[in-house]
Amino acid sequence: MLRRWFALLFLWLPLTILAAQKTALQLDIEGPIGPATTDYVKRSFTDAIDSGVRLIILRIDTPGGLDAAMREIIKQIIASPVPVVAYVAPSGARAASAGTYIVYASHVAAMAPATSIGAATPVQLAGPGTAPPPERGKSQGKEAEGRKNAEPGMREKMINDAVAYIKGLARMRGRNAEWAEKAVREAATLTAEEALKLNVIDLIATDEGDLLRRLDGRKVEVLGREVVLETRGMILERLEPDWRSRLLSVLTDPNIAYILMLLGIYGLLFEFSNPGAVVPGVLGSICLLLALFAFQVLPINYAGLALILLGLALMVAEAFVPSFGILGIGGVAAFTLGSILLTDIGVPGFEIHPELIVGFAIASALLFILGLGMIIQARRRPALTGSEELRLHPAVALEDFDREGWIRLQGERWHAVSDRPVRKGQRLKVTAVEGLTVHVTPLGEEKAA
Repeated sequence: MLRRWFALLFLWLPLTILAAQKTALQLDIEGPIGPATTDYVKRSFTDAIDSGVRLIILRIDTPGGLDAAMREIIKQIIASPVPVVAYVAPSGARAASAGTYIVYASHVAAMAPATSIGAATPVQLAGPGTAPPPERGKSQGKEAEGRKNAEPGMREKMINDAVAYIKGLARMRGRNAEWAEKAVREAATLTAEEALKLNVIDLIATDEGDLLRRLDGRKVEVLGREVVLETRGMILERLEPDWRSRLLSVLTDPNIAYILMLLGIYGLLFEFSNPGAVVPGVLGSICLLLALFAFQVLPINYAGLALILLGLALMVAEAFVPSFGILGIGGVAAFTLGSILLTDIGVPGFEIHPELIVGFAIASALLFILGLGMIIQARRRPALTGSEELRLHPAVALEDFDREGWIRLQGERWHAVSDRPVRKGQRLKVTAVEGLTVHVTPLGEEKAA
């Protein structure tokens, strides 16, 4: 029996190694490229290299993304001991902006028919916390108009840095560096056929199976050594983002981060105004910490964040110190302006929706100016029920007594306790209520004290 298990083990190991050597791993880069995409690619590359796959295919369909995230992905491609193929697919997909750089950095660049590449002009001036240029247009014409308004010196530095970067990638892979510069400076774009003709890509493939057939026998340089791709009969495995990448994708969505930040602030404010409620404070702290994590990896404008906090503070102040609406209007204006500037970087997929900003501005104004104001007024209003209400009405002694006796309070007979002698008919003040017994003190002596 033991010999049989050893025989199966010796047969299984070579088959496993052989299967790994004939496997290609496909990763999908879809939508805006951000921190979640970087995390997904980096961990997938590590797993692929450790498992011994022979080829990594990046299927790309993106409008662009963050500069820092793009550069991290390119570093992984350049340092990979496994050949990396960038494949712009399916038909109708695009590799715009950051996607163009990734295609240029890959060992092999391929596109499906009816796809496009280009428009690689950077729209983000710098990293997190800096004020970006006013480029919020939806079309290339509007973006170009916004770039003209940016600071000329900074814009030139940004463009020149991007040109040098993509030209370096083009020369490393033997691709068209002249058009790469044009894609950055003039936001030029190409179809798949045009890109193949101009040596921007290496081949056109209709699908993944066609791609593997066309890659077979192609020679590529990987870390200074020549590698011949043997893709005939290769098994293609698709690795989708796991729960961690999906969670990171949700948290780093600027709209989700914005909502978490406001929910966190609301929760803490309610906890401070109602100490001991616990639930608002706990949930608010969790939301705020998640929002701060998202802002740490997103290129936010801290001036916008400061304006949001100032706006909330002014709306709270309006509830405490009525100013005929001046503080409230100023708070709403600061909150709205700060929300607009918070992620104003001009990168597709990394902006806060205007509808969300307007909705939260109105909700915050109603919550803090009206809601909190009503709560404060209710707290200042005298009690109308219970033991607190009894202390607001004077009582009359029904008999003489030194320590305990009977009094009339709101038309009812009450058993009373007093630390001073009481005369019949004397007006008394209620100081405390314990069950059916009230503690009283003569009004005249209470005033004298």
